[in-house]
Amino acid sequence: MTETPGNHKFPYEINLLDAEKNKELLQYFQGEKTGFVQVGPEKYFFPYKYKYEAENYYNFQARADDVWIVTFPRSGTTLTQELVWLLCNNMDFRTAKEIKLTERFPFFEFHLFLHPEIKKQILKENACSKEQQEFVELISTPGYKLLSEIPKTKRRFIKTHFPLSLLPPSVMEQKCKIIYVARNPMDVAVSYYYLNRLYRTQGYIGDFKHYWNYFQEGLNPWMPYFSHVREAMTFRKTKNFLYLQYEDMASDLQSSIEHIANFLGCEVEEPKMKALLKHLNISNFRLNTSVNGQEMIDAHVLNKEENGFVRIGVTGSSISEFQAVPGLLEQANKWITENTIGLNRQL
Repeated sequence: MTETPGNHKFPYEINLLDAEKNKELLQYFQGEKTGFVQVGPEKYFFPYKYKYEAENYYNFQARADDVWIVTFPRSGTTLTQELVWLLCNNMDFRTAKEIKLTERFPFFEFHLFLHPEIKKQILKENACSKEQQEFVELISTPGYKLLSEIPKTKRRFIKTHFPLSLLPPSVMEQKCKIIYVARNPMDVAVSYYYLNRLYRTQGYIGDFKHYWNYFQEGLNPWMPYFSHVREAMTFRKTKNFLYLQYEDMASDLQSSIEHIANFLGCEVEEPKMKALLKHLNISNFRLNTSVNGQEMIDAHVLNKEENGFVRIGVTGSSISEFQAVPGLLEQANKWITENTIGLNRQL
């Protein structure tokens, strides 16, 4: 039975992107066919669908036992999802292998990015597989509908890239557990660049230099980056909110697991800790078809000619991309320095 949504009025203006800039972006991001909008004073960037769905997402009814992973894209989201799900499900590695992470930990707003024209094309490519067509229909269904149909007896685990200001108010009202992970913006930008090339829903065809300019200008979904992170930092002392840095997880995963387990009220015995660390090791994680996007590959949602969904997973590896373009590293460092003034931690 679908839950009754709330009746909050969406509080922010939603404006169409400037016509000339919109035309330019549609040439570079060929997974979108209609256009883009910017939301609220921070000008959060989304495909046109958001204009018609904003209030539906905003009025989604959270439950007190929901667990939310909130991140800017490519900030260690998938690793954190798998870690959290296993902690909350008694280290059930068997189920974690048998059931895809996308089913165990649904992506709240993914349907916004599957344009009807791209969906039609992908369905046609999957004409010989009823299973794959059903999967495409599933991922094109709004998360607020899918999640509201999950029985109340079953705990929900929800992934989102929405900034805190665009989350349903019920998430805070219900005091849901929220885990936010931030990551160095240069590493984020490089990883997100490759993701935009990988996902046909994004369909980016430009080079990294162009992409970085869009990143700085906040002209890609869920941007601006620093607005997203700043909002999260204001909640760091909130009891039901845990703020993490991906670099800390990468340097000492066991300590991070213990920190997250304490936040969630879970205990991890030594043998299970060793098993979890092995399970999450990047070499194993990359090959794990339950988390590496294999179902997206099978359904032709990903571009097989591009890098895989789970990439390098190390910190600082992005610098070579910036060094390859004269002056870009200096430009990036200047922009980051200007935007981290006043933050109580350098990103």
